Amino acid sequence: MKLQKLAYYAQAWHLVWEEEALFREPIQAWANGPVIPDLYQAHKGNFMVSSVRGHSEELSNAEKSSVDAVLTAYGKFTAQQLSEMTHREQPWQQARRGVPEGSRSSSIITPASMHEYYHGLHARHHG
Repeated sequence: MKLQKLAYYAQAWHLVWEEEALFREPIQAWANGPVIPDLYQAHKGNFMVSSVRGHSEELSNAEKSSVDAVLTAYGKFTAQQLSEMTHREQPWQQARRGVPEGSRSSSIITPASMHEYYHGLHARHHG
């Protein structure tokens, strides 16, 4: 679950900092927070983030910078803390609107809603 939330935040902040998506896969508003279904399928049953295999050499410097910044800022939090954080934030709440609490949903958290919300946070802290 922690990997999912870190990937979500990497996407969100990359959208703000670089004005482009870090990855194309959609993010869904599941009951426990944002989830990238393709990533979930690839790592289902794998409970250690350290055992995740990727291709970091394929990332641009800007992409690496975004991922590193998110890992520095969010990596210290537990999966549960990250999930609770996303539940307090507008993109997940908007995508879950009308869905009963705890119910399954495949509603998409749009890049536009992520950009708008996190850009606003960035502006407040760096304005």
